[in-house]
Amino acid sequence: MKGSTAYKSIQKRGLHIGLLPEMAAAVNGGTPITLDHDLDVLPEVGRRLTVAEYAGHVDDLAGRLWAAGVRPDEHVVLYKTANADHWMLAAAVSRIGAIVVNLSPALDPATVGVLLQRVGKPTLLTDGVKFDVLAELPLSDLTQRVITSAGDRPGTVSLAELAGSPRVKPVVRPIDAAAVITHTSGTTGIPKLVVHTARTQGIRLVPQWRLLSLMRKKETVAIHVPFVHSRMVAAMSLALLKEYPVLLMRETAPADVAEQFIKHRPAFIEALPNSFMEWEGLADDPRAPFGSVKVFSSTFDAIHPGTMSTLLKASYRRGALFFQIYGQSEVGPAVGRAYFRNSAHKANGRCVGWAMPNGAARIRVVSRDGKTPSETNPGRIEVAWDGLAKTYFGEQDRYDSNRQGEWWGTGDVGYRTKFGCLHMLDREIDMIPGVRSSLEVEDVVLSKLAELSELVLVQGPNSEAIPVICTVDDKPLDRDRWRAAVTAFPQLADPVQIPQAELPRTATLKVQRVALARRFEQKAGDHA
Repeated sequence: MKGSTAYKSIQKRGLHIGLLPEMAAAVNGGTPITLDHDLDVLPEVGRRLTVAEYAGHVDDLAGRLWAAGVRPDEHVVLYKTANADHWMLAAAVSRIGAIVVNLSPALDPATVGVLLQRVGKPTLLTDGVKFDVLAELPLSDLTQRVITSAGDRPGTVSLAELAGSPRVKPVVRPIDAAAVITHTSGTTGIPKLVVHTARTQGIRLVPQWRLLSLMRKKETVAIHVPFVHSRMVAAMSLALLKEYPVLLMRETAPADVAEQFIKHRPAFIEALPNSFMEWEGLADDPRAPFGSVKVFSSTFDAIHPGTMSTLLKASYRRGALFFQIYGQSEVGPAVGRAYFRNSAHKANGRCVGWAMPNGAARIRVVSRDGKTPSETNPGRIEVAWDGLAKTYFGEQDRYDSNRQGEWWGTGDVGYRTKFGCLHMLDREIDMIPGVRSSLEVEDVVLSKLAELSELVLVQGPNSEAIPVICTVDDKPLDRDRWRAAVTAFPQLADPVQIPQAELPRTATLKVQRVALARRFEQKAGDHA
């Protein structure tokens, strides 16, 4: 089987992640998968395996889950320590016809409890560390059974003890039935559970298949995104079907990342915007950890032009580009744009791109006040295509309220230029009176002050625009340099500096702006 044949099969029958490893092995079983950490569920496997071996392990784990009592159509909540085995276990759950519910290990116990209750007595697949974290929850009431992938605990079913269980025949769910459930970032409260089907997952591969075609050789693809995210499904699927060697990464420390890039020399890196920001300093490393990179790719959140420029200049590859995708869990990839070495630093960071070709999403901007959306009067951004998520699990009314016919409201505001470029200015909930775009202010100021590692604009208790800043190594801010950098933004209040570690973040490292704003409301209340 060729990768293109497998891809066409997915477009017809949908993307079933339980079948994907076996399908990729049929394309090229010898393609290597390298990890920067050990698999918790299979520690003896090591950090280098082939796609064929990977597929065999998924089949093995599927047999163990069946022996543990998991059956088709059941929900299996996967909440465990961050590890590449999460995706392997999710594929195993899917392979026996069950529905995997991916929960981030960053979620707190109370939130996990709410989501377990929402799903309705699912199987919980966890590990000893996370089981202990949930010690205060009544798991016997919230779950049907608890299975541990590592670190066994009393009263649980151990996958390790089920080694050698008979293999079982794959169970393929209907193309429009729930296949994988992920959750939203939870920037405004309890995350929503987003339901993906085999059809919607397959459709989302369409616009991205072409992007990977920019790589003519079978060079290494480095993937550094949360293992629980819907983005991981697309990233792994595309890389494996294209027969690219995969470097699957968990570690985030720049020193660790540099060692991996130097050793494996990836040509394509997919990572979070905040991860790329954290790695910017590696551009000065004389070993050139980014020297081999042809394509940098990112989604999830806006990324600052200065970061893209720094990374591109650190690549030695001719025609290196940074491809930014704008989308969200409910939508998938909506629009995209390529940035290049000699122009990225001059780019307008609010221009997130154009609709992608080959049957991708359609975009429109709808007026909020009856007037035509424009730069000074942004409208609501909406998306329509067959790749939209099917529903919010247990919250159909909430889903329906956000969808008008075929159009989905992203919650973002912006406008389109006469050339069709979509400019995203802010989340509607984050808009601040007197500020055209918080994200634009952040782009401009960050480009002027290299000592800033993060800048987030939030609304204060009196509707003022408060800049919350973090500096490299948490060094004190030079107030004179700050004042010089923000002369174009007189509406800003005095900056508030906090340690980088205190920024509230989501599982995809987005700053929780609402939570940050509430801190100032609470302080104002305490002083009232």
